[in-house]
Amino acid sequence: MTFFRRPSVRCFLAVVLAGYLLYWPVAAAVETGWPGLLTVLLVCAATSGCCGWALLSQDARRSAWLLAATLAGGLALHAISRYSGLGFAYFVLYAAPFKTRFWPAVLLVAADIAGTAAVSFLIGLQGWELMGNVLGLTYGVILVFLIRYVKTTREHATVLAEARAGEAVLAERARLAREVHDILAHSQSAQIVHLEGARLLLEQGGDPAAALDRVNRAVRLARAGLEETRRALDALRGQELPLAERLERLAVEFRSVTGAPCAVSVTGDLGSLEAGARLAVARTAQEALTNARKHAPGAAVSVALRRAGAWCELEVRDTGGPPGPPASREGGYGLVGMRERAELIGGSLAARPGAEGFEVLLRVPA
Repeated sequence: MTFFRRPSVRCFLAVVLAGYLLYWPVAAAVETGWPGLLTVLLVCAATSGCCGWALLSQDARRSAWLLAATLAGGLALHAISRYSGLGFAYFVLYAAPFKTRFWPAVLLVAADIAGTAAVSFLIGLQGWELMGNVLGLTYGVILVFLIRYVKTTREHATVLAEARAGEAVLAERARLAREVHDILAHSQSAQIVHLEGARLLLEQGGDPAAALDRVNRAVRLARAGLEETRRALDALRGQELPLAERLERLAVEFRSVTGAPCAVSVTGDLGSLEAGARLAVARTAQEALTNARKHAPGAAVSVALRRAGAWCELEVRDTGGPPGPPASREGGYGLVGMRERAELIGGSLAARPGAEGFEVLLRVPA
């Protein structure tokens, strides 16, 4: 189709169309002789002007009136000299569906067929001549509306594809926001807490060993955050670690930072999990362990990943924090991000107080 968009090709087609539309009117002028020459030339000039204006116009309503005038001029030429104006009639038939709205186009092509049939009958065309003209216009109507339907369908498909691309961009932005939170927010927030504690100890003349311990913890958290960033980049490159190994690394990190026990158990065949489900399991485990570290310091944690029929379940439990009212864990972006991950892949997430502490249960399709 790019061939027909070239300026030289369009210019050539325009010349051919103009020659075709003007040939029969000129022939009619020659046929009628001097008495009708001026009339034919005036009608031909007016019709050609309306035809060209309609072709260049971008306003649908104006194009409809110009095409109606073109049709009237073509039928007048056909009445003066048979067949001399049918080129304009066919032009209106093929241009109307693309230059006007649907119902004006329908009225124009209906008037085109009916008017051509009526004028042809009045000037003495009968039998196969009359039927040929009507059938030719009818086949043209079917063809042009099929072309219009294909064009409209392609335009709608393009709009739909653009809308889906926009939705994909928004979804990717949301995914990146979750990744930034999961990778950076946890380790950096904990680092800030430890470094702030070390600063206060040093400013208030506290135990330097305690301050150094907090600095060491912040260093370990920074290294763990860097390692998690590397793992995320490996996953984006398709070099993802096995899910069981990722959970075990999270448990090792939890034990090294908190000194509390963290047990991991993986049962069942999890090889059929899709990439989105694997990422949701890993991120939910990371968020749940981070919440346990923040809200239940010193609590023992268990991480269980199992296959349950058509579902994969991740359960993270802790034994509760220090005595006192339990800290609420329902706020913040972490749980919201976990629920979003689960819902995006058709799963669910429940986070609630358990018999001893707090428990998180993630279910994703297996």
